[in-house]
Amino acid sequence: MRIDILTIFPEFFSVLDVSLVGKARASGLIALSVHDLRDFTHDRHRTVDDTPYGGGAGMVMKPEPWGEALDSILADAVVETTVVFPSPAGERFTQATARELALSPHLVFGCGRYEGIDQRVIDHTRTRANVREISLGDYVLNGGEVAAMAMIEAIGRLVPGMVGNPESLTEESHEDGLLEYPSYTKPSAWRGLEVPPVLLSGNHAKIAQWRHAQQVERTERVRPDLLPG
Repeated sequence: MRIDILTIFPEFFSVLDVSLVGKARASGLIALSVHDLRDFTHDRHRTVDDTPYGGGAGMVMKPEPWGEALDSILADAVVETTVVFPSPAGERFTQATARELALSPHLVFGCGRYEGIDQRVIDHTRTRANVREISLGDYVLNGGEVAAMAMIEAIGRLVPGMVGNPESLTEESHEDGLLEYPSYTKPSAWRGLEVPPVLLSGNHAKIAQWRHAQQVERTERVRPDLLPG
């Protein structure tokens, strides 16, 4: 998988050199490049924003730097590309979205700032690539970098070979529409709290039943909106 990131804060993504994503980059499972949007400006102030037409608070990111940056990235794309613009006005990011995007051979994340990116950038990009405007949740961040980072980690770990034990991916929260069951490890007793006896029984059928019941109980208590009406 190839991932390109466009941002005015390229140093923000240095954290991707650690943990599983860093290992995937080192092994060649993921080819990841971070591009500074200001490199595509032509004035001495490296300006990427301007006042909005129609008035209003804040600034809007100019189309020219975005157009040149996307031209640069998409010009050498030899496979189908999906461009993701993190946006509070976009569709909700879910585990299903992560699974879908994990199948894309080339992802581009365009990290907006201020009041957002000139809409013409998004409209024009739709003519040359798949475009997804995606929201991490029902809240507003200062920019798209945090959302892009979360999405890259959620998507990247679904790429075959990223996670050591692929079976663990099928038992996580949201994979089957339910939240994950609670987990325990040694010692069996800690500070007066005991591991549920069923987990020590060796009866795998009963353990599976207990875990499913815990999933249902936790989902009903914490996220009842995930359950069928």
